[in-house]
Amino acid sequence: MYHLHVRRVLVSVHDVTPRHFERLRTIDLLLGKHGLAGRYSALIVPNFWHEWPLADHPEFLRWLRGAIGEGVEPVLHGYFHVDESEHRSAWDRLRGRTLTASEGEFLGLGKEAARARIVAGQRLLHDHLGITPQAFIAPAWLYSKSTHEALTELGIAVAEDHLRVWSPATGATLARGPVLSYASRSKARLAASWLWSRASTALLGSMPTLRLAIHPHDLDVPTLERELDRALGVLLRERTPIHYGGLIRPDHRSP
Repeated sequence: MYHLHVRRVLVSVHDVTPRHFERLRTIDLLLGKHGLAGRYSALIVPNFWHEWPLADHPEFLRWLRGAIGEGVEPVLHGYFHVDESEHRSAWDRLRGRTLTASEGEFLGLGKEAARARIVAGQRLLHDHLGITPQAFIAPAWLYSKSTHEALTELGIAVAEDHLRVWSPATGATLARGPVLSYASRSKARLAASWLWSRASTALLGSMPTLRLAIHPHDLDVPTLERELDRALGVLLRERTPIHYGGLIRPDHRSP
């Protein structure tokens, strides 16, 4: 059973799609090295960029079923992972341009469009993986107001943005604090990521729950790969790994 004084770490792997199969296997090996085999959350994209539908990649599906069978937690991560909407405000346009490379799929969607993609994603994962994820995380952690409304109406158990994890079904905040993630699209972003990683592992130690998000391209940059390896070692030294489900079922220990 979890206790309030136990410090936890929630490790998530984003963009789980056949497009990144080799990188994902490498990440899985890295996490296994740190004792996280079957103890992380996989954010699955049903049809990445309209070019990588799960149904067309049976080897990837076999690998993913095996990982889920070993305890990896499946999470729905958008549907296409690409932003094709017309944003309604200058603020949304700015967020879509600066916080992601045009991948904020749910930033400009209306309620019905958002609802339809979430339901379609749940059904597809049920058909191919035998599971219906009750956690949803929008690509780039970007949501329109209408997407928030759709998540609440659908009774989604867990959602997440940059600063918190919450339950749309109940309205409860499940965890607070910034997520530790990396970016390598430019030298400036790479340097900022390295500094943020060092600061997070040094200064956020008192937080009950820390979140670490890994993206497939993080391992393309040796500097980031080494820093990720270091950060995992620090975070797991005195923290218990959990899944998102562990935040709403505190008596349920992640495998």
